[in-house]
Amino acid sequence: MKSKCLIAGVAFAGFSFVTLAAVSADPSPQSIPHGQHDVKLATAGTYTLDPNHVALLARVSHLGFSISVFRFGKVAATLKWDPAHIDKSTLTASVQTASIESNVHGFAKILEGDEYLKSAKFPTATFTSTAFRQTDAEHGKVDGRFTLFGKTVPLTFDVALVGAGPGFAGSPVIGHVIGVHAETAIDPQTFGMSPFFTVPIQLIIDTEFDKPGK
Repeated sequence: MKSKCLIAGVAFAGFSFVTLAAVSADPSPQSIPHGQHDVKLATAGTYTLDPNHVALLARVSHLGFSISVFRFGKVAATLKWDPAHIDKSTLTASVQTASIESNVHGFAKILEGDEYLKSAKFPTATFTSTAFRQTDAEHGKVDGRFTLFGKTVPLTFDVALVGAGPGFAGSPVIGHVIGVHAETAIDPQTFGMSPFFTVPIQLIIDTEFDKPGK
């Protein structure tokens, strides 16, 4: 009886080893891409902002006690990217001011009104780049013209690369990806905002730009 059990055990172990080896030899059904810290891995072409991977935050002083954070939900942008000549790249972007969101119930509706964002008269704020300036492999500055309430002023974003390279290359939508973190600040009084706003308002953007193709 013991010999039969031993033979059965050896046979089962052998079968398990063969099965495991066969499974290990099979390639995974899909390799999940990850962004790399090399912006030149993103191929040249026209990229569009991914609305599913974007956050535009405005950090506003709350009477000097704290920082109130507001999010804009509707943002669009087009990036014409040239990794071989980054200084020749261009960017245009817009945000719907009425898409502001607040933790305070009902306050977003007040903010989009005539007292604050005047969204009915000025539904969008826009940014158009005038220069791309790379400072190192993962950082740079994007200069441009920012328009709010019909007034246009020069503005510079400090930009940091988060990740770049081939995305889901088989996808017709996100074949190539550039992910960035960008920051700037505006003087609210330059745009004639309420005297309630006296401290510069910080704008923070986290997003991905996608380009179709393999």
